[in-house]
Amino acid sequence: MIQMMHSPKPLVQFGATPLLTQPAAKQLSPESPAISVLTDFSVVMPQSVADDTPIDEAHLKMRHGGVRLLFVMDNKDHCVGVLTAKEVIGTRRINLAMQQRNIDRQEVTAGMIMTPWHTLSAMPITQLSSLTIEDLVLSMESFTEQHLLVTEQNASQELSVRGIISATDIQNAMGKRANTKVPDTVVPIASSFADICKVITGHDL
Repeated sequence: MIQMMHSPKPLVQFGATPLLTQPAAKQLSPESPAISVLTDFSVVMPQSVADDTPIDEAHLKMRHGGVRLLFVMDNKDHCVGVLTAKEVIGTRRINLAMQQRNIDRQEVTAGMIMTPWHTLSAMPITQLSSLTIEDLVLSMESFTEQHLLVTEQNASQELSVRGIISATDIQNAMGKRANTKVPDTVVPIASSFADICKVITGHDL
């Protein structure tokens, strides 16, 4: 058999400082499908922390991961609740944990100040799929949390958390303005869905 001889092609040498290709920013409008702003856990790995993790360590993980919510796992790897930046930055739950257990701040763990599952609210993905962003936000105008959990049922009718929607993700995806009623200025960071609702309806945060 005759083997073909191929001479390797030289690699490109940079003659000037190159540009760096980046994904185009997702620009949405209030009429865009609400599912467009879902962080889908079938695609993106949810970030979690053990329930015995010190709160300062949990806060550091949030900062490094660029998230404001962690799922809290017990020693059997079961998800027992969620921990938000509001809880690790704030003092109310931390002080309460210290007083109830007579411990120092550095002994306070994620499990002590998390929000347990039985107090959380969520939206089924089937409901989310039928909404626009405006529909979603307006239906949650009194929802003072920054994150909305989205659930689904598998073939065995078991409930699971499919993903999460953040109020700030909605704001970032829609750019500086939620609609033409809002002046073309920098809008403050939304701390809840109620804040975003004010922008959707044409009012400042």
